[in-house]
Amino acid sequence: MRRVSEGGGTRGGLRLWEAVQAVPRTLREDLWTVARDPLPSLRWLGRLPHAHAVLFAVLMGLANGNQYEPQFESPMAPAATTAVATAVTLLVVLQSGAAVLALSRPVPAWWLSTLALFVARTVGETKVSHAPLWSWSFPGIALHTLVLFLLALRVRPRIAAEALGLTLLLSGVAALAFAAPAQQPSLLQDAVTCTTAVVVGASLRGRRVARSQLVEQEVRTADERARRTLLEERNRIARELHDVVAHHMSVISIQAQVAPHLVKEPTDELKENLAGIRENAVEALTELRRVLGVLRSEDAPADGVRHAPQPTLGRLDELVGKVRGTGLAVVTETTGEPRPLPPGVDLSAFRIVQEALSNAMRHAPGAAVRVDIGYRSGGLTLRVTNSAPDRPAPPSPGAGHGLLGMHERTAMLGGELATGPTPDGGYEVTAILPTDTTKPAEPGEDAP
Repeated sequence: MRRVSEGGGTRGGLRLWEAVQAVPRTLREDLWTVARDPLPSLRWLGRLPHAHAVLFAVLMGLANGNQYEPQFESPMAPAATTAVATAVTLLVVLQSGAAVLALSRPVPAWWLSTLALFVARTVGETKVSHAPLWSWSFPGIALHTLVLFLLALRVRPRIAAEALGLTLLLSGVAALAFAAPAQQPSLLQDAVTCTTAVVVGASLRGRRVARSQLVEQEVRTADERARRTLLEERNRIARELHDVVAHHMSVISIQAQVAPHLVKEPTDELKENLAGIRENAVEALTELRRVLGVLRSEDAPADGVRHAPQPTLGRLDELVGKVRGTGLAVVTETTGEPRPLPPGVDLSAFRIVQEALSNAMRHAPGAAVRVDIGYRSGGLTLRVTNSAPDRPAPPSPGAGHGLLGMHERTAMLGGELATGPTPDGGYEVTAILPTDTTKPAEPGEDAP
């Protein structure tokens, strides 16, 4: 047990020695820098605290100059008196300048202020005329406290603690070396003052950092939520289009199987080609089912609803009837000659109108809604407008998929979508969907 204890003590001593050896390197890395770290402006006050800090430095500098009175034990030559006065003035300017410099470069400002404090008593026989604090004036201590506070606002707490420790060490040495014994008890008071400034500054910095991290996390969460919503909407659109594509592939398969019986004495080449078409159609259906299995979410609809025929504009009257049943006044108007639409366009058009009506019910209770459908050459125009609501809308839980789904469907078809408020306080959704779906999309073309 004794050997183990001795071994443990040896290892502890080695770790302590290594830690002591690492102190100079740590101090050099933390405090030996001239990096620029400007004090950020506040949200409401802007640069007003910066102006206050500069004003405080100027006033304390003037008071600091008045506090120092050169006294000499024996008469000195005028040249010596001028030199001492110049040196004291330079130190006063350096202390005030350090406080201003701390607004942009806190670490160099701290070095400058600490150096000025340390050498203040070494210039001639200078002393503080009233209530001496260590070997310095009250304005000088106030300026250095401001520098420590501004330093703690920007750097990590460890660096602020290192700066405080060196300040107390160097200032204590100066006080013991140059101050009279009667002045030494005030050292504790000023140590408490500097420590309080560092603690308050570090606390405010920690609060600001925590708030910044919270804002960053909220932005990241919002981006993740938007991305997840986009993926969910794309999955829903893919599931719906799967049913449309699967229907056409099934028709192709059946026609390829029936076609040989419609031809009198079909050739072997025709039978082989039709058999290949049917085989490819069946394989495509199988792959579609596999893709759909991946896209299905855990809370997917029941099988009966899942495999129901996808809605088209032919069911618009049914949709409008349900919306009117909720108390919303809906008027529909169709212009142009109605004609069969490609399945994807027909489904997307119905879904866009459905989402627009759902948004009107949710966000504009009691409003009048108008649905305009225009058939034109090469395209379909949808326009859903609602007037201003006659009462406040209830809060909507979570982020909806309505506008996002409209944008995704319109972009998928290469169309255009415009949404926004109207001058009378209502809302308008306008979509232009091309009906010429034979033109392939351009490579690398993305949704707007």
